[in-house]
Amino acid sequence: MMSEPANEPLRGPMQDQDRDDDLIQVLEDEAPALPEDQHRWKVAIIDDDAAVHSGTRYALSDYVLGGSRLELLSAYSAMEGRNLLAAHPDMAVVLLDVVMESDGAGLELVQYIRNVLKNDTVRIILRTGQPGQAPERQVIVDYDINDYKAKTELTADKLFTALTAAIRSYQQLMRLVETRRGLELIVDAASELFDLKSMRKLAAGVLTQIAGLVQAQCEGILVLRDDRRDGFAILAGSGVYSTVAEVGEAGLDAAMAGLVRSAFERRRHAFDGHQTVLYIETASGREIVVALQSDKPLSDTDRTLVAVFCGRLSTAFDNIILYEQLQAANETLEQRVAERTRQLTVANERLTMQWARLKRTNDHKAEVLGTVAHDLKNPLGVILGRSEMMGELLGLDPPNIPRALTQIEQIRSSVARMTSMVDELINDAMLDAEDIVLRPADIDAVAIVAAVIDANAPLAERKRQMLVFSGPDSMPGRADPDRLREAIDNLVSNAIKYSPAGGRIHVSLTSSEAGHRVAVADSGPGLSPEDQQRLFGRFQRLSAKPTGGESSTGLGLFICRRIIELHGGRITASSDGPGRGSVFAITLPPSVAGVPS
Repeated sequence: MMSEPANEPLRGPMQDQDRDDDLIQVLEDEAPALPEDQHRWKVAIIDDDAAVHSGTRYALSDYVLGGSRLELLSAYSAMEGRNLLAAHPDMAVVLLDVVMESDGAGLELVQYIRNVLKNDTVRIILRTGQPGQAPERQVIVDYDINDYKAKTELTADKLFTALTAAIRSYQQLMRLVETRRGLELIVDAASELFDLKSMRKLAAGVLTQIAGLVQAQCEGILVLRDDRRDGFAILAGSGVYSTVAEVGEAGLDAAMAGLVRSAFERRRHAFDGHQTVLYIETASGREIVVALQSDKPLSDTDRTLVAVFCGRLSTAFDNIILYEQLQAANETLEQRVAERTRQLTVANERLTMQWARLKRTNDHKAEVLGTVAHDLKNPLGVILGRSEMMGELLGLDPPNIPRALTQIEQIRSSVARMTSMVDELINDAMLDAEDIVLRPADIDAVAIVAAVIDANAPLAERKRQMLVFSGPDSMPGRADPDRLREAIDNLVSNAIKYSPAGGRIHVSLTSSEAGHRVAVADSGPGLSPEDQQRLFGRFQRLSAKPTGGESSTGLGLFICRRIIELHGGRITASSDGPGRGSVFAITLPPSVAGVPS
């Protein structure tokens, strides 16, 4: 069923379709040209009467609202209307005929728009030429429409009024929709931004979220100023400024640098066409400026949303600053705890060492006292007994001088033994001191070994022992001559002491890349496994006994080892088994022996 023709005021003076079309073309040509990107209100004319389309275009040809004109789109059936609205979800108003290909085609299209397309923002004005076909009250109640007009009453002025009211309603709804969408974005963005723990990541997130909030392509920077001085730090950039944060303020063009400085001077937001400058002052007194260039001017809704969003940024940046300060404080605290722990560890180690030293000193003292009580008791007893006998011999008449001289010789021998033991105790005490210092000098190892052999030759002769030496005529080096001679003398005297009468002691001196080596081989009882385990310990006596009744403090080999270790060398002992003698060897390192390393 076709709808009735529109009322006369709507159609104007046109009498046929061709004249209408020509007039519309003329009117459109005479209208001032608008920029290509100028916003237009989209209005759909859905009616099966072509005259209604031309009349409506004629009546609204000079329509302007809020600086925007109309973009009139036509559909001549409900089916065409479905396709048209599906293709243009941003349609502002639909001027819809009720009766088209069917009596209820327009009302069915209303249901399709609201329920299928889910478009709740488009304003729908029903226009009908047959009011009785769809009663106004029932339609208003049963269908989600915004106005219902009979074509006979819809003059040009009333059409203007109804359309203006519908567009304003649409505009307010879209603002609410945009505000809701923006607020949702703000909530989502805030939850993301408040989780960030880096100032630069937060700044980059802010630029991204603002662009998403206003649905525009944006490029710009976010800068931070800690005080009121001229300088500022660029925390992040986007678009052509994406790398400027690495370069700093020098990488900005003059226009962008000017925007930032003017923002610090004005201390407020500024919106100027495609340029947006946001100013934020945090509770901690820091200043933040966001300078953006967008591909479209921001609407009033966009500006409101951006202002709301920026109001939350102050807290976010302060949280980041507090977090970084807390991290720095934690690191400082951890460093202080670590340093204090290290100091306590060092102090504890020092106390442990002191305790061990005191324990060692106490043990040493007990050992020294034991040695003195044991080893000095016998010589002192001999001296006391021989002195009494000598007194008796000298008290005879006449005095027995020969026997008295024998007693004096025994006393001298005991005193010599005591002196030797005291010397060993003194040497041990000196070597145990922490501040002992060697006095190195250029030496000839052969001369030192020869001197030791000469000094011990009388002792070997008394026991009818053969003391022989093999080695080069000269062997230069550098060492403490007195200490080295003492160590070698200890080994040679021990060999004489533990070798049997008529035995053989061989002293050899060799040199190699490993250094100088002094070896003393005896013909004594050898070393047992127990002897080798405790050989160089302090106050350790061997299982074998001296063959000539000589005394021992158990310090000789210990002192010898300490002297050689102080020179950086080592001392070793080996034995082929019981009754097959022993070999004690001293090896001095190349640095001491004078051998190139």
